[in-house]
Amino acid sequence: MNRRSLLIRLGLIAGGVGAGWWLKDNVLWRGPDLRFGTDGSTGWMPFATDRTLTPTIDLMLDGRPIRALVDSGAQYSVIDRAAFAALGREPGFDMPLVAYGLGGQPQLGRGATLDLALPGLTVSGLRTAILDLGPLAAAEGLSTPLILGRDLLEALILDIDVAGRRLRLVSSDTHVLPPQVSSVPVRRVSGALMAEMTVEGAVIEALVDTGASSLLALGRETASAAGLLDGRPQQAGSSLVLGGSLSAQVVEARTVTLGDQIYRGVSTAIFEDVRAPGFPKALLGMGAFEGRRMVLDLGGGTLHVSTVIEVSVEPRRRRRG
Repeated sequence: MNRRSLLIRLGLIAGGVGAGWWLKDNVLWRGPDLRFGTDGSTGWMPFATDRTLTPTIDLMLDGRPIRALVDSGAQYSVIDRAAFAALGREPGFDMPLVAYGLGGQPQLGRGATLDLALPGLTVSGLRTAILDLGPLAAAEGLSTPLILGRDLLEALILDIDVAGRRLRLVSSDTHVLPPQVSSVPVRRVSGALMAEMTVEGAVIEALVDTGASSLLALGRETASAAGLLDGRPQQAGSSLVLGGSLSAQVVEARTVTLGDQIYRGVSTAIFEDVRAPGFPKALLGMGAFEGRRMVLDLGGGTLHVSTVIEVSVEPRRRRRG
């Protein structure tokens, strides 16, 4: 996993599990209001950062430009504390939040309601966590002080042309699937898409995570069960995570499959298991879709991808630190 890989997972602190989650979904964390233009789409927007596979876009917040990461791995949208302070506003609602990154250390935050403007789309009342994003927001990192999570993405269609480094957001009412894409078997779990894969023949289920740049990342227990901790060579790697950076070990998986797609020689990051409810044990990142087109319908629970017969993944030179 390189420095461009990042993972953010959020959860609410509630007085009781059942009542707390119901209150979040129906009252305190209601969905945003979306207003598309006449064609029901933002049109194609280029990736704001072309040095990474993770989708980033430029948009307007309170009349000011801001860069955002479009992250299907983030349960909720997030704004960096410093970026929110620069708006000169008070938090819109006072609600305890806890965020978990790969390091497993929680971070407490508050909430705000934001209005966003994109070409052909206005987003009103987007409830957003205020957290310290650290190097994710810094210029020397990913430079994305805003993260658009599943609370927004489940209300529309995310269409990413990874080969062309561009994306568009489309109304669910008007979207038409492009030709030459096929369905990938996934299931919807708590708003996330989980894809069944094999790693050297071992079946695993991985969260589809557009906020991660590597093809695959596994928790240590999952990596061990798949036979990847068998004494094969390991390399040190690092990734940007919530509030800082994290070291990880990287091994090569000889074969990985996703649907009809076969990948060979896959550099696979291994992270320490996070003991937090609902935290995924495996992550399927944008490296799986390099050179392809992917259409995510989080609300409908589907993933469509253009097909390639077989992919050999060339090892990359990794930065240390």
